Amino acid sequence: MTKEYDIAIIGGGPGGYVAAIRASQLGLKVAVVEKGKIGGTCLHAGCIPSKALLRSAELYAQTKNARAFGIIAPEVGLDFSLVQNRKEDIKDRLFKGIQHLMKKGKIDVYEGKGSILESKDVRIQLNNEGGEVIVSPRNILIATGSRPRTFQGLEADEKYVMTSDEALEMETLPKSIIIVGGGVIGIEWASMLVDFDVQVTVLEYADRILPTEDKDVSKEIQRLLKKKGVKIVTGARVLSETLEKGEGVSIKAEHKGKEVSYTADKLLVSVGRLPNVEGIGLEKTAVEMNGMFIKTNEFYQTREPNIYAIGDCIGGLQLAHVASHEGLIAVEHMAGENPNVLDSTLVPKCVYCSPEVASVGLTEDEAKESGYQVKTGKFSFRAIGKALVLGESDGFIKLVVEEGTNKLLGAHMVGPHVTDMITEVGLARVLNATAMDIAHTIHPHPTLSEAVGEAVLAIDEMAIHG
Repeated sequence: MTKEYDIAIIGGGPGGYVAAIRASQLGLKVAVVEKGKIGGTCLHAGCIPSKALLRSAELYAQTKNARAFGIIAPEVGLDFSLVQNRKEDIKDRLFKGIQHLMKKGKIDVYEGKGSILESKDVRIQLNNEGGEVIVSPRNILIATGSRPRTFQGLEADEKYVMTSDEALEMETLPKSIIIVGGGVIGIEWASMLVDFDVQVTVLEYADRILPTEDKDVSKEIQRLLKKKGVKIVTGARVLSETLEKGEGVSIKAEHKGKEVSYTADKLLVSVGRLPNVEGIGLEKTAVEMNGMFIKTNEFYQTREPNIYAIGDCIGGLQLAHVASHEGLIAVEHMAGENPNVLDSTLVPKCVYCSPEVASVGLTEDEAKESGYQVKTGKFSFRAIGKALVLGESDGFIKLVVEEGTNKLLGAHMVGPHVTDMITEVGLARVLNATAMDIAHTIHPHPTLSEAVGEAVLAIDEMAIHG
């Protein structure tokens, strides 16, 4: 006899488990199927562990510069095993927290692989030869996430070539590394590893790193990473067939019409992510695909009315907080609520390199391409007292507004703790605030947030400290 549910969620990452909690709040009976551990890639092999390593790298780099703060620390060392232990402890604590939330919400969690049957029941192959369970839900939510993409010839092995999954489990640091890809993940790893004293080379196919960010942001991050010692090669087409392994790795890239050879101890492939849509029974449904991704409407409903999909497996902005928000919308739609449709221009994006990057809304080029007449305001952290106190004065705040109306179109930040500061501008966009509304918001002194207020004033050359 099958067990009946209002909703079965295939995938227990930040999209799936957040959707499960919201469904429980709405009085729905919920099952979550997760082939690994609840929390998914974000908690166990992505957002959280990588940020834990980044924090250790940042603190290590800061400690080596302790003399600038009047602190004498002549023998600063690094025990990477302790760094990894701290990462694992953070993961375990958050994992236990999510397990508690599942119990609190009376949500049934099945550890195993879920697939949709022709009857629209869900078969669960339980882990550890635990047999098979079939559940019968009124609605199904697919939240299966994604995995690192690789090139043919650059597949991960046990020694030389890694994706972010393998890199997170390194027991020792290499002396040198080649990172193929200068997007978000590649740049976070470049920042982390150079702070850990690894020689880093980044090979990026586009004409700039972080190509989806505002050009000024890309330029500044490239300058600051090069200042740290990262070698960055843009416009580089990696020739995967030239990979050689032996005493480390060697690979060639086509750059400015020439083939250039690069060598290092290890190679990290960071060229995006692929959706996990295989083996979940989609072929037994009428669900349509948009290329590799599952096609949905604005409420994340597929062509099968009782099957929804969210997160990385549907494409778009592949971010944990986006998957979570999509999960809320999908579940509320199932429950007959009237959720607001997600506006991608209201989604903050963050890069946790050092210094950090954060943005929301349109870049300057995107705004112009959309037909806006724009003005920009830019303010450096070098004029902000709190940034100088912290010893982190690199970077700036850049705001993009519509000329005439002062409508806030986008914000782009490089600097200390900007991933925590971007929400102010995100809220301003949600509320349709103008730039001057932000200017009229009193920013306490001394804080990093003063740079936001000054950037607004800089739009009309009214910055006080600029």
